[in-house]
This record gives sequence, structure tokens and C-alpha cells, in this order.
Amino acid sequence: MAAARLCILLLLATFTVATAQVRTKPAKPSDTLDKTFHQQRREQLRKQLPHHSVAVFFAAPVRNRANDVDYYFHQDPDFYYLTGYEEPNAVLVLFSEPHNVAGEEVKEVLFVQPNNPREELWNGKRLGVAGAAQELGMRAEENTGFAAFTLDTVALQHILFKELPQDVRDDASDNADLYSLLQQFKQKVSIPASFDPSRNMLYGIVREQGAAQPAEVKNYLNQMLRYNPGLQQDKYLNSYLQAANATDRTKAIAAVPASKLDAHTLEKALTEMREIKTPEELQLLRKAVKISCLGQVEVMKAMRPDMSEMELQGIHEFVHKKYGAQHVGYPSIVGAGNNACVLHYIESKKPTVGDDLVLMDVGAEYKGYTADVTRTIPANGKFTKEQKQLYELVLKAQQAGFEQCKVGNSFQAPGVAAQQIIADGLLKLGIIKDKADVRRYFPHGTSHYLGLDVHDAGTYGAFKPNTVITVEPGIYIPEGSPCDKKWWGIGIRIEDDILITEKGWENLSELAPRTVAEIEKTMAESSALDDFNLPKLD
Repeated sequence: MAAARLCILLLLATFTVATAQVRTKPAKPSDTLDKTFHQQRREQLRKQLPHHSVAVFFAAPVRNRANDVDYYFHQDPDFYYLTGYEEPNAVLVLFSEPHNVAGEEVKEVLFVQPNNPREELWNGKRLGVAGAAQELGMRAEENTGFAAFTLDTVALQHILFKELPQDVRDDASDNADLYSLLQQFKQKVSIPASFDPSRNMLYGIVREQGAAQPAEVKNYLNQMLRYNPGLQQDKYLNSYLQAANATDRTKAIAAVPASKLDAHTLEKALTEMREIKTPEELQLLRKAVKISCLGQVEVMKAMRPDMSEMELQGIHEFVHKKYGAQHVGYPSIVGAGNNACVLHYIESKKPTVGDDLVLMDVGAEYKGYTADVTRTIPANGKFTKEQKQLYELVLKAQQAGFEQCKVGNSFQAPGVAAQQIIADGLLKLGIIKDKADVRRYFPHGTSHYLGLDVHDAGTYGAFKPNTVITVEPGIYIPEGSPCDKKWWGIGIRIEDDILITEKGWENLSELAPRTVAEIEKTMAESSALDDFNLPKLD
């Protein structure tokens, strides 16, 4: 028994030392966003909150891969933007003015996972309350205390939140997992089971903008109702839409139910904020883009016809990690031949790329910010006549799109310019018989915002300075298309990341070769992987 007790004591001592080491947080890299950035974002948002309001944000859900294995946790972009906190099961409470909490006036509280030696042994370090307060520069509490946290719903006139996640797994053993935190919040502020965020948003738009901008509001309502059949019979929305004059509109607006619950204001405010990138964000985006370009260059040098799509994807992602990008910003798309005609092809199943064109849409994520760079290259190093004709058509369309990336221009301007070029080119080549048929072979939009998401938040209005967008025209002619067979199985996309400034546009991804001559020249160069030969498997 004495020996057994001694063994237990030794194990406990060893466990204590190990967990003490686990809880020592390593220093952050110098180019990580610091707490000042996130503090400034919270203050900027606070200024836009209505008086006597509270804004509540939740961390992203943990996604289960299978059984007891979860996917790598990726924080909700808005939550990270406002806090810098990268762990799950957390809540941010942000008040418009100092609010009395347990006798103390506070502006914000971040509820975080507490330190837990056993959990940290298995799943890694946690900041804990002290670490969160020190590193993030804000008041922090254990998430286990959120259940007892009181919100004065009488004094608070507005309770703001983003649409709450619905597909959250319930860990019955944890009363402070995201599922529990959401249930606790719904109970605190009396969110009914029938609450519909889309209806709440449309009611808010009608109340706030229905009198001043009736034409715009009616147009938006009609669009939303087409995509949401469940709202088409809503009597308040229909009453507003059917109002024949200002008097009728005023009556319809007055009848729309008011609520303290607001599931749309935060989305709008953060969309406008995140559209404009700060110098700190641009520094990280530039690095993510540069890493992605270096991946494209190295694959161009290494590519051989006997390589598989999966092998090429692996080279891209190896280069990313070599330069410190922990993740890709989205599932990598590497498609050869007809696979390139599948817009979001992520299987990478083709065992050899042969003499096909290979479309590679791969973006590194660096410190939360993601690039989105696509190049399409011939696996054997030389474009055929047909490949070159289509490639240079896409390149010309992309250049036309670049020229429209000016402050004040419509967000759709690059796409309109690119589509016109491609329509003219396909008509001239005899691939289409009418310009209206261009959408058969160029079926997607040309641009989206870029930042903490690959399809980042933005208003999709007129271009503003310090926004980053993609310009990515393409032509995709799958096998069996109603055109000459010589064009079948060719899929081409050229995508670059463009910074819009007061002076014009800047191509952040120009490091990756774009022209036929540049690509063929790069592919003829030797690769660092030329002598990397692994043993064959039986």
C-alpha cells in the first residue's frame, strides 16, 4: 500500500509539472495582430451601437470530424476581429455605455475557457482568464460564469446579436460548451423558439429605412422574399409592399412589430468595417498572397506529366507551411483537364495530369488572413494552340477587369468588362453563336472581397480605398459541350488579388507568372524537388 501511495504521489507530481509546462504560453510572432488592433475595432463598433444597447457575440462551433476527433478549430472571423481570441466556447458581451455588472461599471466582458490541466494535456494550451486579460487587454471571466451573468433587459433597449448557429453539438458533460452558452443567452434575453433572424432583419429594414428609401427597400424585400418562401405570406411585409402612397406606407411601417431583439445591425456594421483594411491587415494579407505566389512558382518548376493532382496540391501546401502559413484559406482546388471545369473541384483524384492544362486555385492563410490565387498551366510545360487561344482571351479579360478597379466604380464593373471581352472572344472563335451564351462557359462572378474569409465581408457597393478583392475571369468547356471537340476538357481561370487605393489598383499577386511566355519560361527552370525521390511502395 505504501509503495502504491508513493507511485500515485510521483504520478501526481509528474502530472503537475507537465501541466505547469502546458500552461506556459509561448511568445506570439512579431507580425501577429496585437491587442491594440482588436481594442480599436471594438471601440469603432461601439460608436455605431444604439444607446442603451448590448451586443453579444459567440465563438465558432467546434466541428466534429468523426467519433472523438474534431476538425482543427477555426475562429469566427468577426469574433477574432473584435477580440483576437482563438479558442472555442467563448462569449463577448459589448455594451454601448458602461453597464452595471455586480456593482461594477463595465463596457465589455469576454467569457473564456478556464485553464484545465487535463484538457490542456490532451488538447493544448488555453489562455485562461488571466492570459486573456493580459494578452487581449480586456476584462475576462470564466465561461462557466456566463450562466449567472445578469443582463438588465429592462434598462437595455436593444439586444444585438448575429444570427445564432443552429448546428451546434451538445457536450452533455460541459455546461459551458457553445451549446450551453447559446441556450443560456436565449433564456436571458427571452428569444422565442419561433424567432426568425431573416424576418427580424426585414422588419428592422422596413422600420428604419422604409419611409426614407421606399423604392430601394421594396426592391430588396422582393429579392429576399423570392429566396425565402417562408416569408412570402408575412402580412406586415406584404402590407408595406402593397402600400400605394406615403400615407399607406406610414401606416404599414407603424404596424411592423417592434422588438428589442436585433439580429441584423451587427452584421451590417461589421460588414462595413471589415471591407476597409487597416495597414496591419494589409501587411498580413500581403504576406499570405506572397506565400501563395511562391507556391505557384515552385509548382510550375516541379510539375511533370506523370504527377498526380494530389501531389501537386501537396507541393503547394508544403511551400505554404515552409513559409509559416499554418493553413490554407479554403480547400485547395487542383484540377487537370476536364476536372478544371468543375468550379469547386477539391477531390484531387486524377493519378496523372498528362498533357492537360492544370488549374490550381490555392491560397495560404497567414495569421488568419487568406490569399486566393489561381494559375492555369500546361502540365508538359507548353501550351497547345487551342489552350493558348483561350488562355490569352482570359488574360485579356482579366486585364480589362483590373482597369475597372478604381475608387467609386461599381463592384460589378470588373465583371462586366471581363464578360464583354470573353463573349466577344468566344463568338469570334466560333465556340458560341450569340453573346448571350457566354454564361455557359463563364458561369461565375469575377470578384469577391478578401481578408479574414476567402469570400470576405463587404457591402458590394462602390469601390472604396484600402479594399482587397479578387479579379478572376475564366472559361470552362467540359466534355460534351455544344462546340468543336478540340475545345473540350479545357478549364482556365486566372485569379489575382487586387488592392484598391486612391491612386488606382495594385496587383498583390503579380509575383506568380501570368502570361504564356512567363509561365513557359518558369516551367523550364529546375526545381528544388527534382531530386526528391521517395522509395516505391509494393
